[in-house]
Amino acid sequence: MPSHSIETAPYSTDPSLNSVLKGVVKDVKEHADRLMGQIRELSSIGRSLSGVYDLDDLLEKIVDNARAFTRADAGTLYMKENDQLHFSIFQNDSLGIRLGGKTGGTIPYPPIALEKSNVSAFVALNGASINIPDVYDATLHDFTGPKKFDQATGYRSKSMLVVLLKNHENDIIGILQLLNARDARTGKAVPFSSDCENLTQSLASQAAVAISNVKLITDMENLFEAFVKVMATAIDEKSPATGGHIRRVAHLTLTLAETIHNKETGPFKHIHFNEDQMHELRIASWMHDIGKVTTPVEIIEKSKKLETIFDRIEHVRLRMDYLVQKTRNQGLKKQVEALKKGASSGELSAIEDETRRQVRQLLEIREFLTQCNEPGETLDDDKIERLAAIAEKTYIDDSGERRPLLTPNELENLSIRKGSITEAERKIMKEHAYMTLKMLSQIPFTKKFRNIPHFAGAHHECLDGSGYPLGLKGEEIPFEGKLMAVTDIAEALTSADRPYKKAMPPAEVQRVLRSLARQGKLDPDLVELFIEEDVYGAYQRKYENQPREEPGLGPAPGRRQASGDSA
Repeated sequence: MPSHSIETAPYSTDPSLNSVLKGVVKDVKEHADRLMGQIRELSSIGRSLSGVYDLDDLLEKIVDNARAFTRADAGTLYMKENDQLHFSIFQNDSLGIRLGGKTGGTIPYPPIALEKSNVSAFVALNGASINIPDVYDATLHDFTGPKKFDQATGYRSKSMLVVLLKNHENDIIGILQLLNARDARTGKAVPFSSDCENLTQSLASQAAVAISNVKLITDMENLFEAFVKVMATAIDEKSPATGGHIRRVAHLTLTLAETIHNKETGPFKHIHFNEDQMHELRIASWMHDIGKVTTPVEIIEKSKKLETIFDRIEHVRLRMDYLVQKTRNQGLKKQVEALKKGASSGELSAIEDETRRQVRQLLEIREFLTQCNEPGETLDDDKIERLAAIAEKTYIDDSGERRPLLTPNELENLSIRKGSITEAERKIMKEHAYMTLKMLSQIPFTKKFRNIPHFAGAHHECLDGSGYPLGLKGEEIPFEGKLMAVTDIAEALTSADRPYKKAMPPAEVQRVLRSLARQGKLDPDLVELFIEEDVYGAYQRKYENQPREEPGLGPAPGRRQASGDSA
């Protein structure tokens, strides 16, 4: 900052005049120094405001800084919404009041209608700042509010400075109202100087830019989160069999992360998530199955082994019913032919018994195939061999064409040992993890969200390298991916909306998770923490009755930060 000097005329020989001149020079110099200090402070305030991204924190800092360099005893910040001025910050040092913002309490006052009688509303309507030396001497505006406040609290409102906050489009977004400037020497309330007014207007301009930037960032993040939730909802609604899975995994993942964050002992005592890391994990968990948008719905919803768009067991059963009826008809025809040849009653009974035996055999096959179609039916080698034997049987239809009792595709599906999908269909299902990684990798995430594709794409990776889509192992898997692998499996095991299986009881879920940990699939420390800390129970208590769209925001800031990439 360049130095400033004040040139004066030569002192007079009159001692009294010299004394006056010295006093004037001193006052001017003090004023200039104070003004330069305020300008430097204003510049510093502008830099500090530009680095604040929490709106409540920003609004509080605006009023704090405005009051500091104008020496205002009190300050109020209104934000303009829907033709009303809403209290955002309300501070009064003399009365020890600090409401709104990041650290203050809730403001109980209702919004102010935009009526010209109210001074703040007048400023908002007319677009011009107002500087009032004493509100009790002013007659142009309605000061009923401040006077009632004074009467109730014993406070004395005097000087008032009201300035506009305008955004880059010249729209009024708020009003800053400062009350009772304090004399630096006496501490008494004095009018706001013209210098304070000009500098406060400059601060208000900087504040408006900062507020607009924060709101723009917030709006962009809200828009992105809305897109994430729309995609997640579309995937869940695509299949009633997995409806709500993504939401539940997101909630369960955040609950486990919060549990880890709060641990002060054990293997995870050094892992803590700051607010941005928790936000990143939140988005990743909401997007972990985005690749399922490419998975055919008939595979996602395949609740029976023969199911495609419909359950083809009905075709098989209809085929068997046709053969039963055909066998009965053939038995009757044999009896008629035998009667024509004068067969005895014993011969007729033998034909009838043989027909019944063949029908029972067909009905037994029909029932066996129906049972094999159930995904909960685990098939051993004997059943697989019987299915193959049935598939080798043929029959002649009404057109005289020979057909197999089971088609090759029917045999393949009915021979699934466990579950409802074939190996080919399983490969298609697994593709969703690769597609998740591929789709998310094409999104230009900001720096604080850059790990989302890696977290979301790793939720099917296994510690032993047997997972997919990349076959990562051990420390190659991001910690958040290991965490999500546990919650994704736990949710699938406990889910009650899958038509091809029942929800497992807690003890059975614990057994499966520990078994997968012993096999080297899941992180054993994460599994034990999930079980011992009853993370699933905590998730149910916290989110069971929560609105569908709102996942948790994670722990409060202030904890030490750890790497989000590995344990």
